[in-house]
Amino acid sequence: MKGVILAGGTGSRLRPITHTGPKQLVPIANKPVLEYAVDDLVEAGIDEIGIVLGNKGRDEIQSHFGDGDDWGVDITYIVQGAPIGLAHAVGCAKEFVGDDSFVVYLGDDLMRDGIDDLVADFDSEQYAAGIGLQQVDEPSRYGIVDVDDRGDVTQLVEKPEDPPNDLALIGIYVFTPAIFEQIESLEKSWRGEYEITEAIQGLLDDGGRIQSHVVHGWWKDTGKPEDVLHANRLVLDDLETEIRGTVEDEESVVGRVSLGAGSVIESGAVVRGPVSIGSNTVVRSGTYIGPYTSVGDDCELADVHIESSVVVGDSEISAERTIVDSLIGRSAEILSDTDKKPDGERLVVGRNSSLNL
Repeated sequence: MKGVILAGGTGSRLRPITHTGPKQLVPIANKPVLEYAVDDLVEAGIDEIGIVLGNKGRDEIQSHFGDGDDWGVDITYIVQGAPIGLAHAVGCAKEFVGDDSFVVYLGDDLMRDGIDDLVADFDSEQYAAGIGLQQVDEPSRYGIVDVDDRGDVTQLVEKPEDPPNDLALIGIYVFTPAIFEQIESLEKSWRGEYEITEAIQGLLDDGGRIQSHVVHGWWKDTGKPEDVLHANRLVLDDLETEIRGTVEDEESVVGRVSLGAGSVIESGAVVRGPVSIGSNTVVRSGTYIGPYTSVGDDCELADVHIESSVVVGDSEISAERTIVDSLIGRSAEILSDTDKKPDGERLVVGRNSSLNL
């Protein structure tokens, strides 16, 4: 079985963070979100992966992953161009897939428990496709799948007014090559896109069986700033302490903290986990880093109180302020030139920004 990761989205909902870089490389707990997809495929036993790229962020993604050798896989890059629907993106992988079954993983999704069971349970002799589902609280907001007593899919309904159940599509699929014939027969939807749900419905209409697989661990789409912060919190819940840098005063660190090589937590700083700090970052005396915060590589933090936030990296934050629930892009500079201390700042700061608070 092969893996196909869809990474062609423009990240419009994550602007300004994505003005200068692809959303698939935005870090969650100091690890690019796209790496989680690659890791899940590797853990499921897949060693041939095709990454479908759009016009934006193509060079950065290829530079980051190279040929895949660092992950123990062979990576093939597939150019989609302009994003005109998930079905179109999947169709671009036809030559790469060949006659094999394949997993499709949305490149900005996170799954706590991976995809091992979904892959292991799929039987290409019996089923034309398999889809990942999860129970949701408001099914009328999602694409909902109706299933029979065997767990076979009988119908896909987009945002139904009267949902047949609470099982929503989460963007993880297993396909046989039969899906390509359905994709080739599609017309654009009212959104101007080729819809993967219509292709799956086509398999059903032609008599194909579709297997459902309910995912019980958390699943998260990281398409918006608040989603990135929530995903960061979810991942940090499972963080294990790893100190590769220098902690000048052990009493400065409370709880689970990961500290990268070359980083320093100075005496007089306070770090309360779960917190992830990258490499070559300095946390100056007088700084407080609160729970559920990730700080990337090559940063300097001084005299700031920051918590429940993501600092992408290569940034200087020396504002005498309380920063909470914030997403701060690469190479940002946040300084302070006043003694006034508000209750807290909520920020989404793009790359190469400079703020005086």
